[in-house]
Amino acid sequence: MKEFRPAKKRAEVSVGESVRILRELQELSQSQLSELTGIPQATISAIENGRVNLGVERAKVFARALNCHPAVLVFPGWEVPLEHAA
Repeated sequence: MKEFRPAKKRAEVSVGESVRILRELQELSQSQLSELTGIPQATISAIENGRVNLGVERAKVFARALNCHPAVLVFPGWEVPLEHAA
């Protein structure tokens, strides 16, 4: 494999924005995600808009519904050192 260089960070993403991005990529409305998770739509809206903290337990529930690891939601800005990225 040829040498590569990491992409430059273009934008900061909050925890709520990471939930919204993953939800929208899967073409789910907040209501649909609410049905999948049992978390009220108003709470999902508040999380996405930064008014309510996500929390570890909710992150686990969202992760199951959005088919991702909870860390993707809880640590959206986490940087992995190059030696661990491969």
